[in-house]
Amino acid sequence: MSVLLPIFYQLDLIIGFSAPILVYVLYRAKKIPKFSWYIFWIGVAIGLTWEIPMFVGSYDTTFFVTLTTIRPYPGHYLIFMVSHTLWDGGLFLIGYWLVQLICKSPQFDEFNIKELVILVIYGQIQEIIVEVGAVSNNAWTFIEYAWNPALFYFNGYPITLYPQICWLYGILLFYYIVLKLKPKFAEK
Repeated sequence: MSVLLPIFYQLDLIIGFSAPILVYVLYRAKKIPKFSWYIFWIGVAIGLTWEIPMFVGSYDTTFFVTLTTIRPYPGHYLIFMVSHTLWDGGLFLIGYWLVQLICKSPQFDEFNIKELVILVIYGQIQEIIVEVGAVSNNAWTFIEYAWNPALFYFNGYPITLYPQICWLYGILLFYYIVLKLKPKFAEK
């Protein structure tokens, strides 16, 4: 059992809703370029493409039900959906910074397989960490289906394929968008 169990959901919300504030403060303090602010919101928009179906689908059976809470959310699920999309924005921004840290300049100017591989590996690892953290704290798990098989079990709960596919799709879309937008919006 995790030591975060009693406050896991509260930390989830605090971190999610703090992310845009932190990114904005860093931007205003000139610690990060304006393009990083854009990157954050691109990540939020991409995250919405899977957070909406996951959260709404959990409560509306006309959607594919993919997510179920182990412990009920201590608030309306839409608050958590918004928080998780803000988390997604921060996670994409961290991936962007990771590429900047590892790859030689210039980054994201043209297709570079090394940049993409770093983003894909980062996306898959952080997604597994998120899911393991969720089941470790009895927060949520994804339901196993034929189209969403378990990759492995942790704490008796499945860590499934669907969220990994979401992040793979998200990373590919993110990389494409950043390659297209950086020449137009990044500061030289």
